[in-house]
Amino acid sequence: MGVYNGPVCRLCRREGVKLYLKGERCYTSKCAIERRNVPPGHRGQRLRKPGDFAIQLREKQKLKRIYRLMERQFRRYFKEAVRQPGVTGEILLQILETRLDNVVYRLGFAMSRRQGRQMVNHRHFLVNGKPVNIPSYLLAPGDRIEVREPSRDHGAIQEAIRNSQGRPAPEWLERDPGTMSGLVKTQPERQQIDTQVNEALIVEFYSR
Repeated sequence: MGVYNGPVCRLCRREGVKLYLKGERCYTSKCAIERRNVPPGHRGQRLRKPGDFAIQLREKQKLKRIYRLMERQFRRYFKEAVRQPGVTGEILLQILETRLDNVVYRLGFAMSRRQGRQMVNHRHFLVNGKPVNIPSYLLAPGDRIEVREPSRDHGAIQEAIRNSQGRPAPEWLERDPGTMSGLVKTQPERQQIDTQVNEALIVEFYSR
């Protein structure tokens, strides 16, 4: 099964939190979580007490949906996090945050991660002066991302920049709207990642 391409607001309702899948709409009162924060479907309002496995599964599904990943790719990132020294859950989040499509979104050059992935595929960005069209490309401290010169008047990029002006970039990134570029200053630390997920439950899920 491929990446889910149906109505994305129902995914936020299913997880009970904003996954920021629909760009600027997620920051307004039109957000599905703001209007009707119950799971979708006629069974959504039934009171159920989930078990440990269900809780762990929901956290894993939530993180997959936030970054729009398939199970095989997500599991591969988890195995890579296990191999690295440190706290596995935090390393997993670091890997996901430093994907190029996510950094484009965090810098405000795309309205959502989904749009960021599409723009990277269409070669709208340079990394250290070279075009990169791989959304999963992992960035390292010192890498510079910039909008290609022919793409600077692109309507979607211009709109994303306008809508992101009131939201600062994360502390581990540096954004320069004037040159339409950004810099990865450091690896993100857990307190600098605003993703609402309990990564320890995901580690428990894969450690069963």
